[in-house]
Formats: sequence, structure tokens, C-alpha cells
Amino acid sequence: MGTEPTGKKSRPLIAAIIQARMGSSRLPGKSLCPIGGQPLLGHIIDRLKACRLLDKVVVATTTAPEDDALAAYAAGKSAGVFRGGRDDVLDRYFRATQETGAEVVIRITADDPFKDPEVIDQVTACVLGNPDLDYASNTLQPTFPEGLDVEVFRASALTKAWREAKLPSEREHVTPYIWKNPGIFRIENIRHAEDLSGLRWTIDYPEDLVFARAVYENLHVGNRIFLMDEILALLERQPQIGQINAGIRRNEGYLLSIQRESPKNKDRGQP
Repeated sequence: MGTEPTGKKSRPLIAAIIQARMGSSRLPGKSLCPIGGQPLLGHIIDRLKACRLLDKVVVATTTAPEDDALAAYAAGKSAGVFRGGRDDVLDRYFRATQETGAEVVIRITADDPFKDPEVIDQVTACVLGNPDLDYASNTLQPTFPEGLDVEVFRASALTKAWREAKLPSEREHVTPYIWKNPGIFRIENIRHAEDLSGLRWTIDYPEDLVFARAVYENLHVGNRIFLMDEILALLERQPQIGQINAGIRRNEGYLLSIQRESPKNKDRGQP
């Protein structure tokens, strides 16, 4: 992780906050599922620590007893740990941000074993380079593989969302209130030169776990962090790997959340 030089502070304090819990409805316990020699969460923490523009890594989990093992594992990986409510993840993020003192927050979900430090730094640099910007991501108009999603926002924007967001989908998924209100917040979308949004590199189902293990089996050597281009090259050489979890729709968790709300409140935006 990047460190501040001695003397005058050169940039805001940046924390990556990983939302994680063991009670996933589609694949329970996935945060600690073994992949390539260590749990999924371990790979995510390692990849975040490879970022240049990052000061702290925090795992924000719940106070439920089932998440005790997850919190203990995160602490053993030298990550900060914050524990809060299960369903109001926005509140959990807000309180974790307050506790860490972060001025800029990188939102990370604990089901993406291929988070790319270079992509994370790219989105973070967008916020750092524009003091008027509240939020940047590569998800508003997705062009990166699902699983390389990155959202970066200022603590001030998070605080405003925490105070004003009302819909369950806005509380459960942290950022919808921000990106649905471009009249209130200054937002930016980062695009990849090639549209790779049809690729699925996240874990929600058993097929996703099989895919991730196949990729790690081919590319994970020692503690080296392999990046997006290496995965793309692997899938070009072995296209059968990419077929393992093909056909699952993108952002299914968010879509299920808005389906549970009344029809008049359904949002047609892109998370």
C-alpha cells in the first residue's frame, strides 16, 4: 500500500472498505472459500495491499456470530475490522469510515478474487485528480469484466447518502443514492477501451467458484498478483474456462433488491 511522505500531507487518507459476511443466500460462506491456497477474502486483501493509492484496508462485516471467523481471519491478515448491522450496509460503511478517519473510500465487495490494483488505482486517481468530484467508478456504464468493479467516493458524499437514502436498495448496496443523483453529486465513469462487460469474474454461484479456481490454478504462482490482461490471455488460450460460468446476468444482487421494492420505486439506472 502507498504511504504518506514525511512532512506535509500530500493527499487525503484513503481506505478500502471490504463488505463481507458469511451468510450469502446464493453461496453461503463464500468469503472464506478456498481458492488457490487461501480463502477468497485473503486474495482480495492481498490485491488491495498492492495498490499504490491506498493507506488502509478494512473488512466491514456484521456482529452476527457466524461472522466471528471472518473477522478473526481478516485481523490475522493485518486488515482492520469493523462490525455492524447485517442489512444496512450503508450504515456499516459510514461507521467504518468514521472509525478509520478516511477522507476517500474505495468500496470493495468480498466476492471478487480478481480485483486489479491497477484498475483500482486508476479510479482512485480520478477522484484525487479532481477536488470537485464526489464519486467515480467503472460501473455506471460497465466496460470492465464484472468482478473488477471499483467505486471511489469522498467521505462527505457517503455522509450525505447515509443521512438521506431511504430505499432498501440504497441502504443495502451503499452507493445507489449517490450515482442516482447526479444533480446532487459530481460523478464520473471510467471506461475501458474495449467493452469487456460480458465477462463474469465474480463469485455468487458454485459455477463462479469453479471458474475462479481454474484461473488461479493456471496463473497463481507464489504470492505474485496477476492482472486483468493475464486473465484475458488465459481465456484466449483456454476459452473453455470462460464457459464455466457464462450466462449469469450482471449485478444480480442489486437487481433482486430493487425487485423487492414496490414497482413505483424501481430504478432503471445501472449500478
